[in-house]
This record gives sequence, C-alpha cells and structure tokens, in this order.
Amino acid sequence: MSLATEERAAICDEFDRAGPDRPTLCGGWNTRDLLAHLLVRERKPWAAPGILLAALAPVTEHAMASYAGTDWGVMVDELRAGAPVWSPYRIGAVDDLANGAEFFVHHEDVRRGEPGWAPRPPDAARDAQLWALLRRMGRVLHRASPVGIVVRTPGGEQHVLRTGPGLVTVVGEPGELVLHAFGRDAVEVELEGSAADVAALASASRGL
Repeated sequence: MSLATEERAAICDEFDRAGPDRPTLCGGWNTRDLLAHLLVRERKPWAAPGILLAALAPVTEHAMASYAGTDWGVMVDELRAGAPVWSPYRIGAVDDLANGAEFFVHHEDVRRGEPGWAPRPPDAARDAQLWALLRRMGRVLHRASPVGIVVRTPGGEQHVLRTGPGLVTVVGEPGELVLHAFGRDAVEVELEGSAADVAALASASRGL
C-alpha cells in the first residue's frame, strides 16, 4: 500500500482522537485549521494556489474559514473518503506523488503538537518510501542551505542532498529526516559537523 493511502487513513484516525481544538506544529493552526487546509487543497482547487502564493493567501483563508461551522466528524469523513472523482488527486500516481509527504508530515504535526510526543516505531515499508521521498525532494527542501548536506540513517544508509562549502550530516530515521527537511524542529535527529556549519544550517529555512 502506498504512503499516501496509509497516511491518509492514519491522519484521519489521529484527527478522530484529537478532536478539533488541539494545537499542531503548523504555526498558529489547531487541528480544525489543519484539516480545513487539507480539504481545501483537495476539494476547492480554485482556492488552493494561496497555499503557496502569498498574494492569493486571502482566497485560501476564506475557503478554510468556510469549514468553521462544519461538524468535525463530517470533515474527517470527507478527508478519509479521498479526493472527489473530478480531482487529479484521485489518480493513483498523482496521489502518491503529491500526498505521501503531505499526509505524513501533517500527521506528525498533529501527533507532535503538544509535549510528550514520541516517534512512531520504525516500519520497513513506510521507511523505505520516506527514504525514497527524501532522496527525491531533499535538495529542494534544503535549497536555502549555505552548506553541504548528507543524510544518514542509523543503519548507515546515506545520500548527498547538497554539495557546498562545509558539510553537515543529518542522522536519523527516515521519517525524522523528512520532517527535519520540511522545517520541523520537533524531531529526533543528530547534526554532525563543525559548530559553524551546524549553526549555518540551523539558521537556513527548510521546506517548500
């Protein structure tokens, strides 16, 4: 089963447990805000460009606000049901490419929104897909880094994401490495390198 399919089900289960008012790692968003974001992205494509384009952000915010009075269970069920039949996200290959990272990262945004979180146990199939995702997207996610970056798993598998002056090796399980690359700080990774290089990476933006 694909990462997108598994993480869609998993984040919906997490939303059921969390309810609509729990904080998340997405700055200023609670779980209702995050779920509204996911629904707008799949079900209101005319409003979705504001997710990435600041000039269109008010359109997206208005679309998200339209879910303010929607029953929480209905919202969760809509996400669980998948994209509408007319949506490109309904196509398996598009779903895999666009939603694997989206659902995994936001699932962890919910799980880690409050103190006391712990990483999920390793899962060979999931971790293999996350490692492939990191190899594919890591250079873009770390595009602002002023130093070279290597990612390495505890088992010793590694990949060069960027070359450049200096070098930082980011060590962690694939899921932790993906979350770090997407700009999350509530992660369990180790940064190996000179103090100056580590500081340079820490000061650079990460993510899309």
